[in-house]
Amino acid sequence: MYFLTGWPRRLLCPLRSEEEPFHIQPSSQRFYFGVLSETQLSIWFSRPSVLIVSYIESAKAAAQFGFYQKAEWKPDDSMIAVATAKGYILLFDVLGRGDDKSLYEPVYPKGSPRVRATPGYKEEQCAPALSLEMKKPVDLEAPITSLRSLQEDLLVCTADGYLHVLHWDGLGSNGRKAICLSTIPFSLDLQSARGGPSLDLEGVYIRCMEYCVTLDGFAVVLSDGRLGFITPLSNTITADLQGVWAADVNDGTCVAVNNKYRLMAFGCASGSVLVYMIDTTTGSMQLSHKLELTPKHYPDIYNKTGPVKLICWSPDYSVVMVTWECGGLSLWSVFGAHLICTLGEDFAYRSDGTKKEPVKISSMSWGAEGYHLWVLPIKQERREQQQEEEAEQQQKQEEEEEMATPPQPSLQAGILQFHFIKSALTVNPCTSNQEQVLLHGEDRLYLTCGDPSQVHSAADTHPHTHLHPPDGSPPHQPPDPDSSLSQGLSTLLGHKHWHVVQIHSTYLESNWPIRFAAIDTAGQCMAVAGRRGFAHYSLFTRKWKLFGNITQEQNMTVTGGLAWWKDFVVVACYNYIDQQEQLRLYQRSSNLDNAFASVTKLHSDTLLLNVFRDMVIVFRADCSICLYSLERRNDSPHPTASVELLQEVSMSRYIPHPALVVSVTLTSVRTETGITLKAPQQACMAESIMLNLAGQLIMLQRDRSGPQVREKETPANNKKLLPFCPPVVLAQCVENVWTTCRSNRKKRHLLEALWLSCGEAGMKVWLPLFPRDHRKPHSFLSRRIMLPFHINIYPLAVLFEDALVLGATNETVLYDGLQGAAEPLEALFPYCTVERTSQIYLHHILRQLLVRNLGEQALMLAQSCASLPYFPHVMELMVHVVLEEEATSREPIPDPLLPTVAKFITEFPLFLQTIVHCARKTEYALWNYLFAAVGNPKDLFEECLMAQDLDTAASYLIILQSMEVPAVSRQHATLLFNTALEQGKWDLCRHMIRFLKAIGSGEMDTPPPTPTTQEPSSTGGFEFFRNRSISLSQSADTIAMGKFNLQKTFSMPSGPSSRGRDGECPENMYIDMMLWRHARHLLEQVRLRDLGCFSAQLGFELIGWLCRERNRVARVEDFVSALKRLHKDFLWPFPVIPGGSISSPLKNGRCRTVLSTRLLKSQSADSLLNSDMDTAPSRAASSNNTWLDGLGQRSKDMDAASSSHSNQHSPQTHDAFLSLLTSKGNQARTAFSNPPEDMPLSYSPSAFFLTPPVEEYSVGSATDLTETSSVVDGDWTMVDESSSTLSLSQAELEHISMELANKGPHKSQVQLRYLLHVFMEAGCLEWCVVIGLILRDANVIKQVIGFLDSPEVPQDTVQSVQSGLLAVDTWVSTDCLGYKPFLNLIQPQLQDLMDSAAEQVQPEAFQPSSQSSKLGGSEGPGGAAAPRPEDGRGATAPLGLALPSLEPAGGFPRPPSEDCPPEQTEELGEDEGAYDCTLS
Repeated sequence: MYFLTGWPRRLLCPLRSEEEPFHIQPSSQRFYFGVLSETQLSIWFSRPSVLIVSYIESAKAAAQFGFYQKAEWKPDDSMIAVATAKGYILLFDVLGRGDDKSLYEPVYPKGSPRVRATPGYKEEQCAPALSLEMKKPVDLEAPITSLRSLQEDLLVCTADGYLHVLHWDGLGSNGRKAICLSTIPFSLDLQSARGGPSLDLEGVYIRCMEYCVTLDGFAVVLSDGRLGFITPLSNTITADLQGVWAADVNDGTCVAVNNKYRLMAFGCASGSVLVYMIDTTTGSMQLSHKLELTPKHYPDIYNKTGPVKLICWSPDYSVVMVTWECGGLSLWSVFGAHLICTLGEDFAYRSDGTKKEPVKISSMSWGAEGYHLWVLPIKQERREQQQEEEAEQQQKQEEEEEMATPPQPSLQAGILQFHFIKSALTVNPCTSNQEQVLLHGEDRLYLTCGDPSQVHSAADTHPHTHLHPPDGSPPHQPPDPDSSLSQGLSTLLGHKHWHVVQIHSTYLESNWPIRFAAIDTAGQCMAVAGRRGFAHYSLFTRKWKLFGNITQEQNMTVTGGLAWWKDFVVVACYNYIDQQEQLRLYQRSSNLDNAFASVTKLHSDTLLLNVFRDMVIVFRADCSICLYSLERRNDSPHPTASVELLQEVSMSRYIPHPALVVSVTLTSVRTETGITLKAPQQACMAESIMLNLAGQLIMLQRDRSGPQVREKETPANNKKLLPFCPPVVLAQCVENVWTTCRSNRKKRHLLEALWLSCGEAGMKVWLPLFPRDHRKPHSFLSRRIMLPFHINIYPLAVLFEDALVLGATNETVLYDGLQGAAEPLEALFPYCTVERTSQIYLHHILRQLLVRNLGEQALMLAQSCASLPYFPHVMELMVHVVLEEEATSREPIPDPLLPTVAKFITEFPLFLQTIVHCARKTEYALWNYLFAAVGNPKDLFEECLMAQDLDTAASYLIILQSMEVPAVSRQHATLLFNTALEQGKWDLCRHMIRFLKAIGSGEMDTPPPTPTTQEPSSTGGFEFFRNRSISLSQSADTIAMGKFNLQKTFSMPSGPSSRGRDGECPENMYIDMMLWRHARHLLEQVRLRDLGCFSAQLGFELIGWLCRERNRVARVEDFVSALKRLHKDFLWPFPVIPGGSISSPLKNGRCRTVLSTRLLKSQSADSLLNSDMDTAPSRAASSNNTWLDGLGQRSKDMDAASSSHSNQHSPQTHDAFLSLLTSKGNQARTAFSNPPEDMPLSYSPSAFFLTPPVEEYSVGSATDLTETSSVVDGDWTMVDESSSTLSLSQAELEHISMELANKGPHKSQVQLRYLLHVFMEAGCLEWCVVIGLILRDANVIKQVIGFLDSPEVPQDTVQSVQSGLLAVDTWVSTDCLGYKPFLNLIQPQLQDLMDSAAEQVQPEAFQPSSQSSKLGGSEGPGGAAAPRPEDGRGATAPLGLALPSLEPAGGFPRPPSEDCPPEQTEELGEDEGAYDCTLS
């Protein structure tokens, strides 16, 4: 409503004076302020805020009259009355200078466009020159307690119990009358006045009095603290007075009346303000509400304020300012919504926590239109300072004479001026049907709307937003230029900043103050009206439009307000030339000129206007309401509007005084039975008039009781509007009303409701109730219901469909570093800003409906809003609020609401999330109460699992863990863990591993932090792999199974080694069992791709587990189905066979030999081969080496024949690749020429990916795997350095292209190669055969069949491979001939296998001496992961090798997502990302 802004301004009195000003009194229009000190009367002007004239009493007169005490202006500002201490009334004439001279005039530079050429035009910004003349004083012979002006009379109360009525002009004996207070009968109400009890008023006088025009009486505070109201029973004010008094109050201190709302605010010694109204039927005083500080918000000060000192209503009567004896200011809305208080927060405390002394106030007054509050502070220390400084000055006077002449600021009288911005609703209530917030200060507008014309526009940092407030304070924050300003919710709520528009200075200086402001529905056009004329602004053009003809502007004044209708401004104004009221419409795009206006004459003064669809409703001073229809006319070059009177309604029977009408609104709201779902079109019609009469909301509905004429039968032009029924009171204490003329079938509840703001009572909504599914409405069910609800902000606009209230709130910023001898004003008061706020109200309404057993209506309403983005939050709030209230209640609740709310929420799919989120935001003590109502958390957990909502289930697990014994939470965690494994929710799996560990170790009080992957470090590729959770060659315990020696590697996400001291704890065993079970499950279902993912994501040690399961689950039951499943999982195409391929030259592998020979003869390869192979005889070779130890050796049989399905590759990359490996080989030899005795053997994946010459010296690290797999696994034709090319025939080229078509995605190939390597190391030979088949890699099959001869291989494995290959052969012959060429290629090996009487291969045949060159370089002596010298890639790579540059098939560049190292490529779904690993 009203908001403080900036810092207060201090106005210094230019006259040096010993006296402190203590009383300020505004003139009726608040353009002049009379300021009193003990012997001085000063007149100040409002804008500019300057002193005009001072009258200083002579010492002799001061002795005779006594010091000045109070002042009062005559209503026409021509006289001032001053009351003195010795009972005199001094009357002063305020005289203007006849020569039309001004005291201050604006000076413009030459040639300025502001210099007016209009003759006789008076610049309004000048401060007029005035003089004061004292007239004959009046002696009342008793101390004066109160002084009030009343039309032509001056009412003076004296301490001897008399009420004097003086005439302003004739101050002789005839113009004076005295009434003794004790002769006025006082009673509790006017009915019992004749014979009821009366107060004994002997010795009692009136301490404070104010006249209320609309109540026609005086509100008085008597000297004994009683409160009363004196009213004249006849027409003359002072004849036949009758008083009523308020029971049970006897500590009154002061009073202020509100003419618009007929309220009397009485200040009390207790510190609270009692606001009374007069009961119209009995005439008694009834307490409306109290204004007091609450212990909840002001615990330190609420009962220490002292008595109320002053109460001051704003000029528009919408807010009241209160101050106490102890100081401070507090602002309330008319019905008690608290807006600002300077006794708390930053106003009362410095940033270091020390308390400030509140400013004590001797007098205050609102400025014109309420933009300023003029405050006179009390300075207690002033006298002491004065004496000290006078002594100092006497000492210095001899040295420097001129030092005494400039006035010291501490000795100058000061007036504080607080700046306010206010809502447009306070004076122009027709803005309530807009979904925008519009505030206006004295020279600027604040808007919430965005700018749809420019989404990212620099215009948001337009100079308008940088203009400084008038006190030179920091500029208001401009809106963020990067914020997207699309229209809709994001526009109205997107950011906290305002769009600030500076009002045009040319208009302001001649028409200050701004009295009305309006904004259109789209929030793009504003209009403001000051003292004369009006101006409008468009956000599209960012320009103001002013009247081109200044006389037109000065000849009209806006009386009833402004509104927008389509692109017209609707103005109710008074025309000074014709001396009549007019309704004018000005088109926005035309020039602002009367020539383009549509003018309609009105018969009486307009007080209010409003627009509803194409109708204007006008409320006039004769208490009548007129409805006009508007129609746009495009017949002339400039569009115009035609206005036609539709209906007049006289309200004089119901409205005692026209000034009491706060707002008038036309709505489509109605109550009678027509409000069914079948007639939604009637929602568009003007069905009723809402009048806010002094806070009472009155509704006049159209009378449909008479015979109804069907609309089709009446011609459009003579359609007669229905009359209105007598008024009905809907609500009391109403400050604002919001309604909309839009309609939406889906959200009828919200759009056809009426929203009310009721001060301290919060908000109310008058909600329509609809029968469901076209059923007949219940006879007992009323058509509408009034629901109250509280919100934490002051509502300024309602977003109807979005179920939001928009508001604003004051924020403060402390600047108290500016300490000095005397604390400056900026340190005393914080800097105030106004922030936008919004609040959801839907949960309040749903709750109120449930309380009233209207669950069906609540359900319809909630379903209509279920698409709102914050609907889940609404549900949570509803549960939370009810739970907090009921669970913390001290008395038992007879009819608890929580079960009803719980049942209601189950109607929505987000029931489970709502409950768990609410529980986790509530303290543990309330959980039992919550789950008693909503159900057992175990059942809810199971529902989540059934609904596959694992994240919510995880939240329930945390609740179960707190409420149940560990065994139960472990059981549920296991369930969730298994489901998460099954669905591949790896993040959740990692959390569950952590959770299960913590349950066992009892660490759930402080759960371990969620593991985060490490950043790739500067050591290059090896570190890159370390954070992928799998490290192929990290050291771990050696597991001996039979005679097998196998390196087991395992890396949990929590760190490089999880097999430390806690390796054997039962929790880890329990988790391992579950992981093993899941791996077994995946392998049984032939889901190799999922198995790879599972291993990579959770750091599962696949090789070690496969070794244990080699003869159990890691067998292949059905080779054919396994092969088919791999084709499907890895998106690998079944091979097709081209015509004539049986005679292909590739059948006998000729091309294969060519390629391999070329490779070996290339220069790089020569240099590699010529180096000494066996320089480093290994001491690590143990005597019990088995066939498995020879895997690395045997793998060099995978010769370059794997290139038989190869693609082109560039020579440059080939050289870089080979030379890189060469240099690495040499370094590896140096590094591991004498390995320590206990160094364990390791199998590097690279051993299975490289051609023999290279693998001999490759260092076993995961990085080699990356570099080489993308080259060697790809299909390539090697080109040596001399650039000689291979001569391939046409048939060969065709065959190669056919082979390319038979290959799957590169990523799948890398994954299959990696799995092949894993199964090889684990010795799962059947799987190796299957993967060899799908890759169509003859070397793999050869190698496996070679291994089958080993004595360690169980016989059933040999038989399984035999039968499996036979089954594949059968299947190929019938269903998939594309495999036939490959089977033909490996026919010799298959033959060998079938004649499996071959002799056993001796272990000694393999030379383990070269094993040391393949040792995992990442292992230091202790098995810890130690960085290797080769990982400093910068030094070792002579040529830069960037992996992503390697190109596979036919030179087609690979998409970046496939440039992934094999381990990483195992991630699936959303975890698939592209990492670039660049070696330079």
